[in-house]
Amino acid sequence: MSDQAILRITREIKQIQQGTDLSLAVACQESDIRNVKALIVGPPESPYEFGFFEFSIKFPKDYPASPPNVKATTTNGGRCRFNPNIYAGGKVCLSILGTWRGESGEQWSSAQGLESILISIQSLMSANPYENEPGFENAKSSADKKYMAQYVAKIRHETLRVAVIQPLEESLGIQSDGTVLPPTGEYGSDEDEDSEPLFGDDKVPFEPFNDLRKRRFLWYYESYMQAIDAAEPNVQPKQAFERMPFEGGGNSMDGHFDYPELKRRMIFIKETIANETKNWAIEGLAAKEQEAGIAVNLQRQHEQIVEDLKHKKNFTVDLVIVDGNPFVWELTYFGRPMTHLDGGIFKIRIALSPRFPDEQPRVFVETPLFHHRVSKDGVLCYFPQRSDEMKYHVEAIVEALEEESPPYDPRTTVNPEATKLFWGSPEDKKKYNRALRRSVERSTEEAFA
Repeated sequence: MSDQAILRITREIKQIQQGTDLSLAVACQESDIRNVKALIVGPPESPYEFGFFEFSIKFPKDYPASPPNVKATTTNGGRCRFNPNIYAGGKVCLSILGTWRGESGEQWSSAQGLESILISIQSLMSANPYENEPGFENAKSSADKKYMAQYVAKIRHETLRVAVIQPLEESLGIQSDGTVLPPTGEYGSDEDEDSEPLFGDDKVPFEPFNDLRKRRFLWYYESYMQAIDAAEPNVQPKQAFERMPFEGGGNSMDGHFDYPELKRRMIFIKETIANETKNWAIEGLAAKEQEAGIAVNLQRQHEQIVEDLKHKKNFTVDLVIVDGNPFVWELTYFGRPMTHLDGGIFKIRIALSPRFPDEQPRVFVETPLFHHRVSKDGVLCYFPQRSDEMKYHVEAIVEALEEESPPYDPRTTVNPEATKLFWGSPEDKKKYNRALRRSVERSTEEAFA
């Protein structure tokens, strides 16, 4: 592969990584830039909503003269066809990839790139994926309409089971019998000091999206549970999936509905992530005792942030390290005057991993707050400008709380009830503001109780 092609691939990867599209993520190993992993988060208001769909992408030596080879890997081991154009075997049928006949002008050109490919795949994940099947424009009978509804129903179920639950269970070590494998990490493991490290290209598979899935799961947990509650009454327990006319020959989505089981597994995943987060603090103390570089680094970052807050005379934020553990921070936010949070006092816990920044902080608003960016369990959805320095995380936490006129984006809202009111009618918005003010008033009462 030419140096020019390598530079272009590198640039395209960085553009997505540094972009603002919350639905796309890409990663590769420096030693093998031609092989890229990509993640597409299923679009809101579709049966793919907030599913984690992974793809492997291999660039040819003559790129961009020829398109890359793209293969879907979220297929339940080759047994689940998620779309008329995304096969169980991983084939992605798109004219720009040369895997499907298209109209003139729809074929690959060197002006296209990695992002345009991912956006094209994402466009297949529509509210009615049945329409991607050739000949759909002639599907007008009542039987066809029945198939459309049945197809949406089973995709919604399998999105939760295969594209959310399964990869999270795998990354968390959750076994089929309900047990959880003990964590393996640089700190807090049961390994001998002389044992070999648990990482390296020849030891651990390249799984760059594990942390992203966990954080997003905490954000979207309530949406997942609402989807289960809405769909469960419409099917019978163990009801078999309806096979579509275009499915067959090992290229289908077969199975049955079992929403009670999905709900049970969702709840257990949430509990396991909570335990993993608690374990970070234990690992963190071990790292501090060993005077590990990450512990020293986080301690220094905390001191610099505190000094900067004093220098700027920022009286809305107080930041302390809890019990001398540099992996557990407590941020007290004092509501800024002339805002809806004016007068409020909110305790916010920042849990940090000994593998920061590869694993990002998990932030919990411990003082109850009715806010579209705060889940009912207190999980805060926020976006730092840079993920590798804690000062950007602290700034983004405050910005997320104070933002009063954000654009509507379902991917950034983690409290469905608050979201519905915030972007509803003028009367709904008044209800939202009243609920927010009540939580602000209660926060003050609790602080001085």
